[in-house]
Amino acid sequence: MRALNLDQLHAFADVVALGSFSAAADKLNLSQPAISQQVRQLETRMGVKLIERVGKRAEATPAGLALLAHISDIDASVRAAEDAVAGFSSGAAGRVRIGTGATACIYFLPAILERLQRSFPKLEIMVRTGNAGDIVRAIEDNKLDIGLVTMPCSGRSLSVTPIMTDPFVAIFHADADVGDVIRPVDLEAMPLVLYERGGLTRTLVDDWLRKSGVNGRSVMELGSVEAIRELVGAGIGATILPEMGARPDRTQFPIKTRPLSPPLVRELALIMRRDKTLTPGLQAVCNSLKAAADRRKTDR
Repeated sequence: MRALNLDQLHAFADVVALGSFSAAADKLNLSQPAISQQVRQLETRMGVKLIERVGKRAEATPAGLALLAHISDIDASVRAAEDAVAGFSSGAAGRVRIGTGATACIYFLPAILERLQRSFPKLEIMVRTGNAGDIVRAIEDNKLDIGLVTMPCSGRSLSVTPIMTDPFVAIFHADADVGDVIRPVDLEAMPLVLYERGGLTRTLVDDWLRKSGVNGRSVMELGSVEAIRELVGAGIGATILPEMGARPDRTQFPIKTRPLSPPLVRELALIMRRDKTLTPGLQAVCNSLKAAADRRKTDR
């Protein structure tokens, strides 16, 4: 019996996930006949029908559902084998998957990735953004290799290494009449443009306000740090963001920042599975992230 073909497995999984052969073909940048052939070959290999048409959607048969349940484990095993072999490589090569929040992705990672690409041209780096909880789960499931997330985060299978702090600041449009230091009570009557709920960044801000008995009047909640800054600069309201993303020189409308009292600080940490094989590529990424964090401390 021939071994399973990973391309066929992924084609089958994408057809089921997207509900059509044409959508899977678009995602994989292949023709629809090529996707259909891969699925037929997989069905021939397995000796069962894996996909059936239900109305206009392509859906998995019971046998297909049984196979789908194993595909993520197959991918994880293949990735583990690649990691184990990569450890014997003479240089940083292969693939490293990084997970982090939107702010760090925009304002911290680019310079690091540029240096890594220049130093290790054979190293492929993939970046995924999400809330800390999503990143932690992806690390635990071995869908990501390393994460840079806001503390606290925990997991018995995880190695957690704090590498830097990032203070929060209040941001206003340039002509706002505000003091040199901002307390929660100063924001009580102001409309606020805040980061969307569900992430630790928003939770930290809400807790900082609530501890002083201020609920905060949120008029907009967005998932984009850049959009929040632009709206504040346009005079829609004030906001509180990590200093990392409070770049006055990166806005269409002028803004100004102020420190908070009491101070509000988030701690960022590197997380990996404890049993993760530390390949030369992954080691290079770890070292680069830590070095950039150290430089940031020095530049303050």
